[in-house]
Amino acid sequence: MANHWNLEGIPHKGWVLQAVYDVRGGGETEEEAHYETCMMCNNERIRYVHVVTHPGVEKDFKVGCICAEKMTGDYVNPKEREKDLKSRAGKRMQWLKKEWHINQNGNYYLMFEEHYLLVYRDKQTGKFKCRIGEVFGQKAFDTLEQAKNAVFTGIDFLKERAHW
Repeated sequence: MANHWNLEGIPHKGWVLQAVYDVRGGGETEEEAHYETCMMCNNERIRYVHVVTHPGVEKDFKVGCICAEKMTGDYVNPKEREKDLKSRAGKRMQWLKKEWHINQNGNYYLMFEEHYLLVYRDKQTGKFKCRIGEVFGQKAFDTLEQAKNAVFTGIDFLKERAHW
């Protein structure tokens, strides 16, 4: 892949930041994650991907923070949005360190912000499933850690929709 900073026809300014995401945002491990390569400078293993658009370029560019700052001329928002994602990743890591209890049925439970959280094995499949309060999750997970990650994501989902 070429370094687009050195290619003619690719604008260096006038880009707009559309989104920023963490390639490990779903709790993937370092080995499971599909890291991006910066489409502008060709830097590899971009974890926090900034999606930028330009009216003169058909496709979106996925770039790292430094390139996003230069391309948009905004030296505040790309860094702030990445900082928020890093904070969320830190909270997820702390979440996974929480000590869950085991009830008489062998299920894992935790009281969190006055909500009863449960991770249990499905009797038919042997996979882990989740419950947040009275809401049962639909997905099944191979590992306890994946299920706990799903609970973390589910809490965020419920908080966003004011069901928390």
